[in-house]
Amino acid sequence: MIIARDLHKSFRTKTGTVTAVDGVSFEARDGEITGLLGPNGAGKTTTMRMLYTLMRPDRGEVTVDGVDAAREPHKVRRALGVLPDARGVYKRLTARENIAYFGELHGLSRARIEQRTQALSDALDMGEILDRQTEGFSQGQRTKTAIARALVHDPRNVILDEPTNGLDVMTTRAMRGFLQRLRDEGRCVIFSSHIMQEVAALCDRIVVIAQGRVVAAGSADELRAQTGEQNLEDAFVKVIGSEEGLHV
Repeated sequence: MIIARDLHKSFRTKTGTVTAVDGVSFEARDGEITGLLGPNGAGKTTTMRMLYTLMRPDRGEVTVDGVDAAREPHKVRRALGVLPDARGVYKRLTARENIAYFGELHGLSRARIEQRTQALSDALDMGEILDRQTEGFSQGQRTKTAIARALVHDPRNVILDEPTNGLDVMTTRAMRGFLQRLRDEGRCVIFSSHIMQEVAALCDRIVVIAQGRVVAAGSADELRAQTGEQNLEDAFVKVIGSEEGLHV
């Protein structure tokens, strides 16, 4: 389980201070997919970076399976599998070598790395690319490689920043099935997306962020019911346009 409590984050610019995250709080539970939804510049990526310890909040706290991320960041990182917004792969290495390198960083044995690589290759349909050099990979192939190396240590908590961005239809369908499999294994999954259909189909719970704040939280059905709208896109537009927001 991942819990964010009253997260705040501001940045200094040449013209002053910009508040990116202004009191974000939510829970992401085991065995569920939690979606972060919001317009560009809403604070989603900054929030996710605080969750996986790339940034420290100015105020507030993150706990992962009860461990405080500020006090024990290394322990939290071992419990997380992360696909960040910037997900370049090492171009001179094969997909297998990329995965193995991350496994070694996590202290896994060679046998365990081979076992996990095969399991992830099967789950992500990477058989044809596993031993190819990643230079020249398509967007989908790079994303699969990045996800596999992020999960090589078999983490119970997974954070994915727009995992289907730029993927073709068939790869997107496969990726959705993979996310559902992670949930069915009892893992805590957080992902962000701009695709309403994807969020509605996958997420057990949706957290809507606008202007650095949580303005709504609940299932897709709950958000539609609270807004009186028939589809999630209309509900989303109404929520982010509301000054008071909705809390389900």
